[in-house]
Amino acid sequence: MSEAPGIIGDMHANTGTTRDEALGLLRALTRRADAEFHDGQFEAVSALVDEHRRALVVQRTGWGKSAVYFVATALLRARGAGPTLLISPLLALMRDQVAAAERAGVRAAAMNSATSDDWDEVSARLAADEIDVLLVSPERLNNPRFRERELPGLLARVGLVVVDEAHCISDWGHDFRPDYRRIAGLLDDLRPDVPVLATTATANARVVEDVAAQLGDRVLTLRGSLARDALRLGCLRLPAAQDRLAWLVAHLGSLPGSGIVYALTVSAAEDIALLLRDAGYPVASYTGRTDPEERERLEAALKANEVKALVATSALGMGFDKPDLGFVVNVGAPASPVAYYQQVGRAGRALEHTGAPDAARAQHAEVLLLPGPEDVEIWRYFATASMPDPDRAAAVIAALGDAPLSTPALEARVDIRRTPLELLLKVLDVDGAVRRVQGGWVATGAPWVYDAERYARIAEAREREQRTMLEYERGERCRMELLQLSLDDPAAAPCRRCDVCAGPWYPIDLPDAARHRASGRLQETGVPIDPRGMWPTGADRRGIPAKGRIPVDERPEPGRAIARLTDLGWGGPLRARFAAGAPDQEIDTRLLDGVIATLRDWPWEQRPVGVVAMPSLTRPRLVASTASAIAEKGRLPLLGMLDVDPQVPITGPGGNSAFRLASVWGRFDVGTDLAERVAACDGPILLVDDLVDSRWTLTVASRLLRRAGASSVLPFALASVG
Repeated sequence: MSEAPGIIGDMHANTGTTRDEALGLLRALTRRADAEFHDGQFEAVSALVDEHRRALVVQRTGWGKSAVYFVATALLRARGAGPTLLISPLLALMRDQVAAAERAGVRAAAMNSATSDDWDEVSARLAADEIDVLLVSPERLNNPRFRERELPGLLARVGLVVVDEAHCISDWGHDFRPDYRRIAGLLDDLRPDVPVLATTATANARVVEDVAAQLGDRVLTLRGSLARDALRLGCLRLPAAQDRLAWLVAHLGSLPGSGIVYALTVSAAEDIALLLRDAGYPVASYTGRTDPEERERLEAALKANEVKALVATSALGMGFDKPDLGFVVNVGAPASPVAYYQQVGRAGRALEHTGAPDAARAQHAEVLLLPGPEDVEIWRYFATASMPDPDRAAAVIAALGDAPLSTPALEARVDIRRTPLELLLKVLDVDGAVRRVQGGWVATGAPWVYDAERYARIAEAREREQRTMLEYERGERCRMELLQLSLDDPAAAPCRRCDVCAGPWYPIDLPDAARHRASGRLQETGVPIDPRGMWPTGADRRGIPAKGRIPVDERPEPGRAIARLTDLGWGGPLRARFAAGAPDQEIDTRLLDGVIATLRDWPWEQRPVGVVAMPSLTRPRLVASTASAIAEKGRLPLLGMLDVDPQVPITGPGGNSAFRLASVWGRFDVGTDLAERVAACDGPILLVDDLVDSRWTLTVASRLLRRAGASSVLPFALASVG
């Protein structure tokens, strides 16, 4: 092994026992001369270094799981072992781990999507034995280049394998990721003397048992108390979204330090951040749509206390390390107490005083939940999003052969959108039915059978978690104790700090000014409907002559909807209108107010001169009455409705672009009378629909109206799915 800098290089002169060496490393790592191991830390290190065992460590956030694998790495490297392979789930977590390793004198590097330009350099350093810890994402294990060029040699000489956030391995984990299931196969290929460490802070007994079984024989499981002494938990149930946002406007500034405000959806996070910025708070949104470079900048800003809060989805979660994070507020509840424990675990890590009495504590990190009635509906959606559909799986397998097919090319052949298609491919890949290779995907020929019993058990477990989360909200038991019980922590006990144990610690007043500001934001309308500019790949296979760019003189103008179904304000009444089983009724006064406000604030270049209605097959009364009301209020002629061919089959929601376009191509027609009225108009036509999703219905209908003589078309919908 080449000479290593820092604590590893210094160890060559150390001839003491493993504990003496490990303690010296811990003190170098923490830069504290009086540092001591927490209960279980050295036991884990010794199991890895002295016994070459496989260990599962389940300990609270802030306990020091990273210290175990960094110390073990240094000890093993000093004894001549190869580098550590650390499988870590998030880019933010990898960045923190690389930085922590460098501070400790452990040479670390990452191979992930954000470092692809540096792969050749990292490969050269690996070959020269100049890397002590290589961090990879579970998805990277299936990258053809990494899997075929780097992984075999790395596994041949690896000294330690670490699986961070190991609950992701388990079907029962709150953040199950299909790519994590590859790890069991990777562990089977290791030499028997290679130690393995799996770590997590969020695993109940079922998850622990499942992960331990996947780790193999002789697994040492080390569990500690999951109580977070530095957190003061509370739950404030307010009747309306306006009240929850008003609380944030009024009281965010009084929360200690800087922190995180979690929301359940991207649109909610963006709307809350905009509201708080307008109220004068330095905040920013952080979601799955945030660019990687911007994520890194925002994480640094939060760590440096340059912002009061990041308003985030779960994209800012596992492993984000700011020890002095002062608060976590959730606007909307996660679907399980385990997932909630994971999110609130970001706070208060620097305030932990193991064994110290409450009287000795100077402060707490504040954790407040602001649940909403829409939470259950959002839970229901996400609970089913990761479940493979057997018919779709069969279609994907049938579309693949021996020649590689890229994901976009495959998307054009099967009726599945890109994101769910990618998730389904991961599941099928892990199950052995398909394989990712250079150039795309191939079928392996191995049979695949939908495990209905397994997925039914998972769905049942998810429902139990949701019921427990509702129990948490009711506040019939100490909140920390309930979270610990959800994680099967045998040390669960009342915390004596939360609002159940000690009474509400948070303000409950909602000043009129805050209510007014929140109400104003929630009542704002107008979500853009961007016009499509390209026909989708594969559309010509569906019998559509269109290809390439949509001619400018056949496109609609930018359109508007009142709001997205996921919005905090108008999303509620709109979701009620479009819920499965909701009756088709004429537009009511409140919804018409939203229509008028959207039209009033629409920044069009020229006012419409006529109204055309789409022929809705599911809500004809709603669409017809909306078009009629717009025409009456705007003193515009109601030109009529497009004709529809009921024989053209309708695809359900969720299909990809080529299939969604095919389902509306040829369905509509501009009849002779309507065509004459449209051609006689000297100005834009307002095209009215109920719900916009893929935008292909409005695109095709606008094309027909433009061909019939409309100078331009302004699409309008009551709601947007996106």
